[in-house]
Amino acid sequence: MSDERADASAPATLRDELLAVESRRQQALIDVDLAALDALFEESLVHIHAPGLVHNKAQLLEHTATRRAYLEITRGELNVRVFGAAGDVAVITGPITNRLRTAEGGERTLAGVATQVLHRGGDGEWRFVSFQMAPYGEQAWGALPSEQAEQHGGEK
Repeated sequence: MSDERADASAPATLRDELLAVESRRQQALIDVDLAALDALFEESLVHIHAPGLVHNKAQLLEHTATRRAYLEITRGELNVRVFGAAGDVAVITGPITNRLRTAEGGERTLAGVATQVLHRGGDGEWRFVSFQMAPYGEQAWGALPSEQAEQHGGEK
């Protein structure tokens, strides 16, 4: 895949704009603000929950309204990249921790890494087109040599 940009890292102002859109998504999920979520999600949205459940936009809105599961969403340091000649596609990747209400009325916390894809429409608004969360789990393989060096303060 080629891109006109050698470095896809988003400029600071665009990064801030995209992170603000992500903050609105988080708050709308917590508040069960379906109108806000409807405006933030493209019609073609594909949302893949941590256990592999796949929802389209209508299903995710129904899920949010019915389950009212999100109590708190926390993000860590996010990698924000922008692609395309027009800079109209963004990918946000990084840690996420969701504090969730359970079906039994209790709470649970689910943490992992999420990848989100956004598209800037003709109206200039960024909307989510894809979301996938991979929960943290047992690592079957040990760290790569480059990862070991990073963990011990060395160079890659």
